[in-house]
Amino acid sequence: MKKQGIRILVLLLAMAMLLGITACGQTETTAPTTTVAPTTTVPIDDTPLVVGYAQFSEKFSPFFADTGYDMDVVSMTAAGLLTTDRQGGIVYNAIEGETIEYNGTPYKYTGIANVKVEYDEATDKTVYTWTIRDDVKFSDGEPMTADDIIFSYYVYADPSYTGSTTLYSVPIIGINDYRTQTTSAVFDKYSAIADALVAAGKGHTWASTDTWTQEQQDYFWKEIETEWKNDLQAIVAYVDTNYKASYAEDYTGYKPEEITDDLKVALAMALWGFGEVKDKVLTSGVLGKTFDLAAGQYPTIDDFYAEALEAYAGDPVEYSSVETIDDSPVYDVVKSKFIGYWGPKDSSMGGKGIPNIEGIKKVNDTTVTITVNGFDATAIYNLGISVSPLHYYGDKTKYDYANNKFGFTFGDLSGVAAKTTMPVGAGPYRFIKYDNKIVYFEANTNYYKGQPKTYYVQFKETTDADKISGIGTGTIDLTDPSFNTAAVDEIKGYNSNGQTTGDKLVTVTVDNLGYGYIGINADTVRVGADSGSDASKNLRKGIATILAVYRDLTVDSYYGERASVINYPISNTSWAAPQKTDADYKVAFSTGADGKDIYTASMTADQKYEAAIKAAVEYFKAAGYTYDAATGKLTAAPEGAKLEYMAIVPGDGEGNHPSFKLLTEAKAAFAKIGINLIVNDPADSNELWDALDAGTQEIWCAAWGATIDPDMYQVYHSNNIVGKPGSSESNHYHIADPELDELIMAARKSDDQSYRKATYKACLDLIIDWAVEVPIYQRQNCFLFSNERIDMATVTPDITTFWGWLNEVETIVMK
Repeated sequence: MKKQGIRILVLLLAMAMLLGITACGQTETTAPTTTVAPTTTVPIDDTPLVVGYAQFSEKFSPFFADTGYDMDVVSMTAAGLLTTDRQGGIVYNAIEGETIEYNGTPYKYTGIANVKVEYDEATDKTVYTWTIRDDVKFSDGEPMTADDIIFSYYVYADPSYTGSTTLYSVPIIGINDYRTQTTSAVFDKYSAIADALVAAGKGHTWASTDTWTQEQQDYFWKEIETEWKNDLQAIVAYVDTNYKASYAEDYTGYKPEEITDDLKVALAMALWGFGEVKDKVLTSGVLGKTFDLAAGQYPTIDDFYAEALEAYAGDPVEYSSVETIDDSPVYDVVKSKFIGYWGPKDSSMGGKGIPNIEGIKKVNDTTVTITVNGFDATAIYNLGISVSPLHYYGDKTKYDYANNKFGFTFGDLSGVAAKTTMPVGAGPYRFIKYDNKIVYFEANTNYYKGQPKTYYVQFKETTDADKISGIGTGTIDLTDPSFNTAAVDEIKGYNSNGQTTGDKLVTVTVDNLGYGYIGINADTVRVGADSGSDASKNLRKGIATILAVYRDLTVDSYYGERASVINYPISNTSWAAPQKTDADYKVAFSTGADGKDIYTASMTADQKYEAAIKAAVEYFKAAGYTYDAATGKLTAAPEGAKLEYMAIVPGDGEGNHPSFKLLTEAKAAFAKIGINLIVNDPADSNELWDALDAGTQEIWCAAWGATIDPDMYQVYHSNNIVGKPGSSESNHYHIADPELDELIMAARKSDDQSYRKATYKACLDLIIDWAVEVPIYQRQNCFLFSNERIDMATVTPDITTFWGWLNEVETIVMK
């Protein structure tokens, strides 16, 4: 059966921070001598530096933080291996420090580690050698050693790791064998057994001639049942989140507010075509079982499963090809579990599994080497991790490098995850608490660069509307307001000279390492069950065409000259970004279903809006929608598609978002052709977070933070679709394109920038063709400082896209 058709988000691609990129770590050389950090006692001034931030998610962990704001909290407490300069260049000798000129001024950059990169063409292997200072201490006084680096790498490499760091994507020698606990041969063997089991079917009677055991067969189908029910439970949650408000009464006879937990399965079965409700009695669609809802007879998830099992003759593959709401097919999940469980038990493994990652070696107390197959231009950024203390996040009794024990039980990171809300590291500050929407820090007296000049720091949750006034009235000292036209006027109003920098407020602007976009979920906005079909793409292109035409209007009204419209899903700060002078540069979604340009240079804005609507109609018709030419409206949607979609815009419930006006204009345009665009502006941005985490969102407004290297693996590769086993869960678009995957991996393996740029251009074109992302704006970042309370001479100078105030937060002095 098939469906009935029924925080500004900033996900960072590595440990790049929003307000001040904490690029830790670096490259190179042999073990050098180090300078001991100053031990002179610094007088404590109780005046705190108060920084205005957007809402936190309380994932204050170097392993699990996934928003820019939570990552900034981590960056205050952490120290990483990689160090970069004001232009994003790698500092290979960070222990001794390197002096690099920027804008005519020489600056010295230091960090906790050197890194040396050596590629051997004969063996086609690259060795990364990290050497850390011998005097680095964590904030609790424990020394940092190579064991902490090893522990941190193994956390990121563990198959149960669910954070956003994609260390597993680096072709480290032996990492895949370790993660699966099998050799390649054994992995292939059990993969084939799993394929044979599903082909044989649930009703197969085991025979001695089978290539598997009875125990393996029982295990396999038990896991299929469990995962199948999990998938159905996800459908129940999806329906409750997305369709209850609009369809509950039509399909069940109950109003949305009357849908209790007991009724949720009934609602999902009715909406998903597995049953029908008449007079508040549900009759299941296949087995014909009845449930008198009014009498308290409710179907359970087991009942839903029985219907699905019968409908698909027990075939989980066929079921997932039609019904699943994400890209985690039941069989794929179980196959992975099956291999992971039975592979290590294979007799050829000797009962030992794979004890370690061959390519990760501890050389001595301060040196670790990582050996990688081939050359990967992005590897150094993935390997330049934040070094976390083994004694805090791990279990020292479970660490013995010589005996392949790495601080936790393989496959169980519960101990690491338990420390998510209380970070500890070797950064300039110690995390004290998060209380009443404020993060409290105290100076790390063991900081390797010396105790920070300002002892107390607070990160205070502040709505964007209150950020500028917060500086002006003295409730906060530093923040990052949206730098729009209204903001400029407000800032000028506080300064006696009527400028953006004056006696009260100091404004510093840089191009943002990231961009704003509107996303369209390929798995929830599609025709039928194929997210990549031409019909599904045409549906999304119809939506994207109308959204895109209002970009100039809304970006200009919100930002003025402080932002510009972009046409590719990449920050203009990147060397890989297409330029308007390129021969194949195109305006996003400016081509119609017939392949011709939608707009002409002579068109007025109003004429473009009308042209966009006409072009969108053609896309909808190509997607299979029924169109009534007499009324000019779409009257019916093809199977799997709808006449109503929801867009979530995190504007604090007040429309305070650069794309809110765009959605308002687009809503009116869609209404003209019979499409209802619901604009959801929640007061709590966690509503968007929750939807993205669940993969249930349809259309949403957000912004990406980026890293120095334009690697697209984490966000666009199908391995990282939300809900997929082993995923970083950062592919919120649910785009799954084999050609795109291949191009992304090809670009990673080259150090030829020209080749990589051309390859990334091909990737960008494919993303646009899928119509899962509408690029909106490239904005400037505004850092606003209080000139009355901060000694501006102590703030790091020459702030750039790649170098912010957080890079030298330890030097800031309060007046």
